[in-house]
Parts: sequence; structure tokens; C-alpha cells
Amino acid sequence: MLKNWFATLETALIAMVVLRLLSGTFEVTAALLMLKFNSVEKALAINALLAIAGPIILIITMTIGLIGIADKISFGKILIVALGILLILIGIKK
Repeated sequence: MLKNWFATLETALIAMVVLRLLSGTFEVTAALLMLKFNSVEKALAINALLAIAGPIILIITMTIGLIGIADKISFGKILIVALGILLILIGIKK
């Protein structure tokens, strides 16, 4: 039964899940490193690396998702979603 369930998963979905699991692993590892180093300065440096990785993971995950549904929705809707992602990134940067 579990084998059949995995067979029905889309490749884009699997890629998105793997990226999010990887991102979560980065977050937990970063928290553990902050505890290990026991330094606010090092914690800030680790946090800065996470601030770079977060938007990259977001962009890659959303791109994979959009490619995965590109044949199911109109080009206009894809542009609206892409614009939403762009606005999120602008909001994060400001």
C-alpha cells in the first residue's frame, strides 16, 4: 500500500518536499551550532547564513512548483504567482 502511495506522488512534489526537509535540517543544525559555540557573535554569523539560504530555498521550491503546475493553469496565473514571490522577496529585503 505504501509503495502505491509513493508511486502516485509527482516528481515536482517530491523535489519540493526534499528541499523543505533540507531547509529544516539547516535550521535545526544552525540552532545546535549556535548552542555549541555559545557566542552571540557566532550566532549572528550563522543566522546571516540562514538569511541567505532561506530566500534561495523559497525561490527554488516555488520555481519547481510552478513548473509542476505550468500545464494545469494559465500563463496569467503563473505571472501573478511569480509577482507574489517577487513582492515577498522585496518585502524581505527592505
